[in-house]
Amino acid sequence: MKLTSLIGAVCAALLLCTPLAATTIERGPVTNLPLPRFVSLKANEANARRGPDQSHRIDWVYRRRDLPLMVTAEFENWRRVEDAEGMGGWMHHALLSGLRTALVQTDMTPLHRTPENGSAQTALLERGVIARLRMCQRDWCRLEVEGARGWAEKRHLWGVGALEEFE
Repeated sequence: MKLTSLIGAVCAALLLCTPLAATTIERGPVTNLPLPRFVSLKANEANARRGPDQSHRIDWVYRRRDLPLMVTAEFENWRRVEDAEGMGGWMHHALLSGLRTALVQTDMTPLHRTPENGSAQTALLERGVIARLRMCQRDWCRLEVEGARGWAEKRHLWGVGALEEFE
């Protein structure tokens, strides 16, 4: 086999193995923001409905301000959201905030002074605590919760994508 044919075959194989999702980001038809994306609950109480209109039945009532939710679809002023347990429905966009929060998924999650397991602990977070996300690196996020600040491993949190990084 000629070298140019071999190179062509390898390139074709690599293209077939490259997932399109890795290079394509789905965007919401209303906001042009990425889908899915994380937001938080702005209100102290909010209804998640079966469809994108107030005439649709209420499936869930959320009563936890700052709860992180994942937006999976958009329709006019409505957003389809899911919680950490995969439950949800359609909410009016006015009930949602771009403020980033995370739900602690592991009981007694250590909050560290620096993004390293060997660094000093500043707090222990119980499962179910909602913390403000300040920044996220590859494996760690800087959190703030009730005056305590520090770094937690991303694997203990819901409300941030596994590959997501931001300042």
